[in-house]
Amino acid sequence: MQGDGYDGRISQAGADDIDVSGANVIGRWSHTFYEGSDLTLQFYYDRTHRNIPGTFSEELDTYDVDFHHRFPLGERQDIVWGLGYRLIDDEVGNTPALAFLPSDVSRQWFSGFVQDEIALVKDRVHLTLGTKIEHNDYTGFEFQPSGRLAWKLSEQQTLWSAISRAVRTPSRIDREFFRPGSPPFLLAGGPDFDSEELLAYELGYRVQPLSRLALSLAAWYNDYDNIRSLEQANRPLPFPVVIANGLEGESYGAELTADYRVTDWWRLRAGYTELRIDLRPKPGSTDTTAGSNESHDPERYFSLRSSLDLPGHWELDAAFRYVSRIDNQQVPAYGELDVRLGWQPSPELEFSIAGQNLLHDHHAEFGALANTRGEITRREIERGVFGKIVWRF
Repeated sequence: MQGDGYDGRISQAGADDIDVSGANVIGRWSHTFYEGSDLTLQFYYDRTHRNIPGTFSEELDTYDVDFHHRFPLGERQDIVWGLGYRLIDDEVGNTPALAFLPSDVSRQWFSGFVQDEIALVKDRVHLTLGTKIEHNDYTGFEFQPSGRLAWKLSEQQTLWSAISRAVRTPSRIDREFFRPGSPPFLLAGGPDFDSEELLAYELGYRVQPLSRLALSLAAWYNDYDNIRSLEQANRPLPFPVVIANGLEGESYGAELTADYRVTDWWRLRAGYTELRIDLRPKPGSTDTTAGSNESHDPERYFSLRSSLDLPGHWELDAAFRYVSRIDNQQVPAYGELDVRLGWQPSPELEFSIAGQNLLHDHHAEFGALANTRGEITRREIERGVFGKIVWRF
């Protein structure tokens, strides 16, 4: 079992601070029946408080239960299945600026999944088939199947490919968000907003040219449908607009990663990603944003992580990341550093202290700089330090 708490603030130039605080706890029980067969039961609870002066406040409780069971079937199949349940209680304090209607809700998600890994050619070719089935309070049942084929070319090389379907089910913003906080609304949630859909294709290659060095290259193509849009309700008038599913498009990219064990106690991991996204209105859509409200992703990302196992059960981790600018939000590029020092006096107990975003007092990661009236609205992420205690039993 483990738990942690947090208390943070996100700054905004010329405005009051955003107050964010909360705590969470995780309980996990696992049991091994025999080699290759085990089960895990996990419970998670999170309490979050947010207060954005003049905008809204929120008290959010999240309860989550997950059950997983793994077992072999014959000599060539490995089965994993599980069940899940999530409940949220969300209480929002509305303001004249915006509202969630109704302000207080409870929402439930039920889910189940099954996955079968089949050894078509033992120790060489593996086929993995699976699906996830979910029921939510907005759209009912959702099905998310997937398939993956891995071919071990040699002891040092592996080639894989995958295809999967995924969905993003509606959130409170999609259905219950209104601006301003009372009629007449300029922006309204869509009562018929459906799940956003993704069909993903992936191809990858992994090679281990040295005993301590592994390289991976993965490329992907994603096909999107029913992406969130802003539709004009009374054309040709620009307002009100209603949230709907009027966009489609695709994204594609590649990621290169490297894992190098310098010594038995020092490990380096690096990664570089290139990404391109193209979203456009579907026939009949009145959306004029061209997807600028949905594709807020940098085109380039680089990361470097160092992990040191020190004497006396101490650990020192450092992670640097570089994120390129986001053009459609005018978010500048930035580089940041996170550092963590941990001590594990026993297998059951762990203490750690971590510093985040240490290179700058604050930096922007998302959000438009100003609204249509020229008022600064972008909130920036601040430097922070936090401690954590993990107790396993």
